Amino acid sequence: MRKKLLGLTVAAMALIAGAVHAEDKKVTIGVSIPAADHGWTSGVVYHAERVAKLLMERNPGLNVIVKTSPDPASQANAVQDLETQGIDALVILPTDPDPLVNAIKEVKGKGTFVALVDRAPSTNDNSVRDLYVAGNNFALGQTAGEYIKTTTPDAEVVVIRGMAIPIDQQRQDGFDKGIEGSNVKVLDRQYGNWNRDDAFKVMQDYLTKYQKIDVVWCQDDDMAVGVLQAIEQAGRKDIQYVIAGAGSKDMIKKVMDGDKMIPVDVLYPPAMVGTALEMTAANFYGQVPVRGVYTIDATLVTKDNAKDFYFPDSPF
Repeated sequence: MRKKLLGLTVAAMALIAGAVHAEDKKVTIGVSIPAADHGWTSGVVYHAERVAKLLMERNPGLNVIVKTSPDPASQANAVQDLETQGIDALVILPTDPDPLVNAIKEVKGKGTFVALVDRAPSTNDNSVRDLYVAGNNFALGQTAGEYIKTTTPDAEVVVIRGMAIPIDQQRQDGFDKGIEGSNVKVLDRQYGNWNRDDAFKVMQDYLTKYQKIDVVWCQDDDMAVGVLQAIEQAGRKDIQYVIAGAGSKDMIKKVMDGDKMIPVDVLYPPAMVGTALEMTAANFYGQVPVRGVYTIDATLVTKDNAKDFYFPDSPF
């Protein structure tokens, strides 16, 4: 599904850009994204740079400037720096959206096209963006919850959350909806900050507190690495499986290989930043009024379909 979706997007935009706009129209797109501080954001950087290169090769008049930032303050400065370079569009995946609202609104207020990716502020409307491209966070949680409900309806589950930002709450709400009507019992929920080391520590705490755990939902493939390490070190045999999400190549490979601890994964592709960049370029080169919301499905990756989502050359 992911390869087909992104392939269709790339093919469609290539046809639009190639057929409609042969002249070298001068356009500058600034891309502001988090630094590669864990696996998923490494994937974001990889796909942003990959698609930027492809688009500039396809459109000789296009200049794409990619800037990475480790925190909201640095990212606000990066956005200001891009603005001074005279960008026509901004594609931004915020480190934390609400602290960056003013910086984004300042850019948009000058008539710059803004594509917001993944992490939306509390007010996500056309006052802050023209285009919003994101995975379905509610569905990511719901898909995981429904799998647990169907596979292990009486499971005792521990949850490792991400960070205290809106998309984490959306995932939690979706998960609770997914297990609704079952006997699934949530023993605990703690934040792992989408970080494998933090998730390792949280899982160690869970293993000490609870003598029996059936399933771990940790909502993120990076955290799953730490979770699996903690389980292995503790020698615990009661845990039936771990379910995470994103679609990292390592977790997809485990699904492909039939690893009993990672039987499935839920898709939340970092390549969505590339989709947003493609659509932004189409706004200028394809004479397409790109506006609104574009949502990428939270597909359940199983052994039967895992090969469709496996990207061995990706850093994530």
